Amino acid sequence: MNTFDEEKVKQAMGEQTWNEIKAQDSWSIFKIMSEFVDGFETLSKIGPCVSIFGSARTKPNHEFYQIAVDTAYLLTKKGFGVITGGGPGIMEAANKGAQAAGGKSVGLNIELTFEQHANPYIDQDKLLSFDHFFVRKVMFMKYSQGYIVMPGGFGTLDEMFEAITLIQTNKLVNFPIVLVKKAYWSGLVDWIKQNLLAENNIREQDLEIFQVVDTAAEAVEIIDNFYKKYALKPNF
Repeated sequence: MNTFDEEKVKQAMGEQTWNEIKAQDSWSIFKIMSEFVDGFETLSKIGPCVSIFGSARTKPNHEFYQIAVDTAYLLTKKGFGVITGGGPGIMEAANKGAQAAGGKSVGLNIELTFEQHANPYIDQDKLLSFDHFFVRKVMFMKYSQGYIVMPGGFGTLDEMFEAITLIQTNKLVNFPIVLVKKAYWSGLVDWIKQNLLAENNIREQDLEIFQVVDTAAEAVEIIDNFYKKYALKPNF
């Protein structure tokens, strides 16, 4: 078994370079802490919210964009604020719908070299910017009363599956996760059943952690009905 030998690495890199790297790692903790503090202080005041996820690449003339607008609009009329990743595409659509309904419109933007810029439909006192994806994901999970997952790519899948995993392992309070557009998600759901479930890598009841629907009204109804039965409480 290979073990880490700090002295050998130091000799290979040079002691000064090694110490500089260690110092940078230590100082990065304070940057991470500042992102957590800013996020907690801002989001602890926003009240019940639902996060809407989806592709940054979806154009305003796309069907999925309009469904996201409608979903956010209906959610705010039910008393929920809307949290998104703060960027274009589905995120922009959701913030637009929340703002149009006079609801709380929250954006958790991430600094990227492509695709991501804050959209204009976020309440300015509810716009946060992050360097670290993992800090941003904590904010979504801590301050969301549900996830509505529109068609998206790797980032959308990452957010969705992390929440499913944490609910499955009882590390996160059970909240509704709704996937919108059956035609988009059915292949993935079938694969989960035919492979993960068939190999006993998940349990039958794990499939109940999420639901798949086709319309904005159905997605919002699931969130609304859930909180008619269960009280709002801290996620962790």
